[in-house]
Amino acid sequence: MDREQLFTIASNWFESQGWKPFPFQTQTWTAFLQGKNGLLNAPTGSGKTYALWLPIILNYIKENPNYKTTRGKAERSVAKHNNGIKAIWITPLRSLSVEIKQAAERVLTDLDIPMTVGIRSGDTSAAERAKQKGKMPDLLITTPESLQLLLASKGYANTFKNCSSIVIDEWHELLGTKRGVQVELALSRLKTIAKNIRIWGISATIGNLQQAQEVLLGVDSESYNNSVLIKAVIHKKIKVISIIPEKMDTYPWRGHMGLHLIDEVAKIIKASKTTLIFTNVRSACEIWYQRLLEKYPEFAGEMAMHHGSIDRETRLWVENAIRNEELKVVVCTSSLDLGVDFAPVESIIQVGGPKGVARFMQRAGRSGHQPGKESVIYFLATHAIELIEASALKKAVENSVIEDRVPYLNSWDVLVQYLNTLAVSDGFYPKEIFKEIQGTFSYQTITPENWNWILNFITQGSQSLYAYDEFKKVEIDENGCYKINSRMIAMHHRMQIGTIVGDAVMNVKFLSGGYIGTIEEWFISKLKPGDTFIFAGKKLELFKIRNMQVLVKKASPKKESKIASWMGGRLALSSQMSELLRQELYRANTDNLSPELKALQPLFQRQRKESIVPSSDEFLIETFKTREGFHAIFYPFEGRFVHEALASLLAFRISLLQSITFSLAYNDYGFELLSDQEIDIEAVLDNNLFSTEYVHHDLQKSLNSTEMARRKFRDIAVISGLVFTGFPGKMVKTKHLQSGSQLLFEVFRDFEPDNLLLHQAYRETFEHQLEEGRLILALERIANQKIIWKQCLKPTPFSFPIITDRLREKLSSETLAERIQKMTASYMK
Repeated sequence: MDREQLFTIASNWFESQGWKPFPFQTQTWTAFLQGKNGLLNAPTGSGKTYALWLPIILNYIKENPNYKTTRGKAERSVAKHNNGIKAIWITPLRSLSVEIKQAAERVLTDLDIPMTVGIRSGDTSAAERAKQKGKMPDLLITTPESLQLLLASKGYANTFKNCSSIVIDEWHELLGTKRGVQVELALSRLKTIAKNIRIWGISATIGNLQQAQEVLLGVDSESYNNSVLIKAVIHKKIKVISIIPEKMDTYPWRGHMGLHLIDEVAKIIKASKTTLIFTNVRSACEIWYQRLLEKYPEFAGEMAMHHGSIDRETRLWVENAIRNEELKVVVCTSSLDLGVDFAPVESIIQVGGPKGVARFMQRAGRSGHQPGKESVIYFLATHAIELIEASALKKAVENSVIEDRVPYLNSWDVLVQYLNTLAVSDGFYPKEIFKEIQGTFSYQTITPENWNWILNFITQGSQSLYAYDEFKKVEIDENGCYKINSRMIAMHHRMQIGTIVGDAVMNVKFLSGGYIGTIEEWFISKLKPGDTFIFAGKKLELFKIRNMQVLVKKASPKKESKIASWMGGRLALSSQMSELLRQELYRANTDNLSPELKALQPLFQRQRKESIVPSSDEFLIETFKTREGFHAIFYPFEGRFVHEALASLLAFRISLLQSITFSLAYNDYGFELLSDQEIDIEAVLDNNLFSTEYVHHDLQKSLNSTEMARRKFRDIAVISGLVFTGFPGKMVKTKHLQSGSQLLFEVFRDFEPDNLLLHQAYRETFEHQLEEGRLILALERIANQKIIWKQCLKPTPFSFPIITDRLREKLSSETLAERIQKMTASYMK
């Protein structure tokens, strides 16, 4: 069957749905049917799913001589099925699987094609898995972790040998994560097993597209050389509206979550068919849900909450209720960021700065989630200065400025896990696998010495663990095949496949039965029986903790309650977002003001009265004295992770010039050095305070980099299988996991300093946590700016959010609010 006939089938099917194919869809169909690999870049809601499901199905018709077409529809005569998977669709989120399955089934049913579609993820029932073991579906929708589990199965080569294509959906979400590295390794194996496999990625929002294509397909590989990059030329209209308060805070502060604008939010909800309210963290999601319900009880029954810790059944119910227009408003986190199609959603509200352009555009795309529809997103600043972010985001949306995703390199922990996966199944031969691994982007620089160290590590437990048999997981048979023969080691490994390592979570259940969701161990450990807390929109009383399960009952509505919170929730500004923010701030000194900057004029006037609003060639340092001590505030506008490192670096360098002790505070806009003695700013500036020389050395000295690397090593130890996280329902406590990994860290540090996993812990600390590269670029930028030192009489509006961030760590919300009011009153005098 020729291409024209196949296109007729596709076009007729589109026409039957009342659609017309976009050029990017037909380009993808053409490239796919020509046997090419590729990366498709298209916005959310543009029809990218059908851009690849259709050619996969058309290719099946083309290669199956038992099909003919009449009236543009495939007609079956005699079908002979080859066993095994024909195509794989990888999705980073399990919640997307049902939607993707329905899209494929819709085409198959309409065209009367007898292909089966199945889902394989952590949510797949044991019965369904057993059924799949007997016969896999033709089209499999799965996650990176479940694909690795299939590679850990005996005879996996037979499962995949007839696979003609693999699609990695939402590639931008996987790129720059260890899950992406997992996918790279799986693809390297599948290329060998299924010789003619086509590899395609789909990405809605990404900056470094060419590099993303290279990471997906491998370095200088046949796959890459026979590939295309297809961009959808669709201008998605995104309307950004800032919710600007009538009265602007002259002294902005963090802590009230934007709740002072709750009435404005309620107006938007009432005027829209369906609204999604996005918060950056789960605790803010819980707070907004509670406050809306308290102030607007009429939303009861029409409002729901959605975040990753809530019971899966509840989340699925919420998703279906949005589709069926049964809900008016949903308060959610990034759990609803990606591709689920919610046609009825009319408005999006973003609470607080999203800290990245791609995330903001992804969320905006939840409304008008259909080709040609306009997306409407409201930006709600939690404090005044965040309105500068709103103005910057508008510019970014207009100019389509999107962040790069920086890929991981040499993640030895993921490689160790992968080799153990192959050893659990049919075993592997090092020569063959080394060649495959060298072809991946992540391990393109791996040396024979690195490889031999890894092989020694999985067979002998490395040099320092040689005496302990539990670390000698892989055995070498007489043919040189590396295999795991221990059933216990194999079981432990299969249970721990994955690269997402979070704090230990505990299941929350009602005493009377009924699962609510999961909550982190650290939060529950602060409570005692009888204490109440709010979780999943419910007021709960802790009854007791048993076997890592939190047993609760409904609490009295009158009882004081803590709102559940989670560790590691704070996002930091991306490098592109930081640059945009600085450009917007510099515009405050011009006549070219956006509505947001105009609204901020009272704040800027007050700032200029006490200090300055810096221009593009100026770097601002403010000093002042309060009853707390001597404050020095620096404003790089580079994001909190960079500021954390920069604050420590400068504090260390200043301490070399004078004997002094600091307490540090930082946010996305700047950082504070607070001391009980005054800093001689002129003297420290004369001594190259912002020099890029010896940055790495000074960072190691200024921060407790060993302690940071030790914490990072916990994740590496889990991923590489050095420590076991426990059985379902009997997970190892976080403190025990930490102590076990710390012991190994110290053994490697003291007795095996060349250990690759140890080096990786330090490298990830500096590259990913402290963002050393961005820090050096920031120092270079500051070196070319004129440093303006302002000796102020009192805190300035710009300094206020930083000071209140520090106070928030020490005070309860009520005490903080009182303290802020007193501070504001005194500073306004």
